[in-house]
Amino acid sequence: MKTVIIACGAGIATSTLICDRVKHLLSENGIAADIIQCTVADIAGHAARADLIITSMKLENRYDKPIVTAISFLTGIGREQTEQEILGHLK
Repeated sequence: MKTVIIACGAGIATSTLICDRVKHLLSENGIAADIIQCTVADIAGHAARADLIITSMKLENRYDKPIVTAISFLTGIGREQTEQEILGHLK
């Protein structure tokens, strides 16, 4: 099972929308994942066990995990490319 962190500034609204779309994407592609929804400030506490970090914004901190900025899940622009990037990291 994979572990995915989904984070936004407050860890509530934006990350919830992204989380729902990521869960659907992973389900459609048969990928089992434990999803951790949190604030950007909380990423450091979870990063060691994550396979992928998905955010709604660019991060100032660097992590040794792949990071995908998924603003396209909110705007719709470039969504397919973001989905393929996520799947590429988790397959």
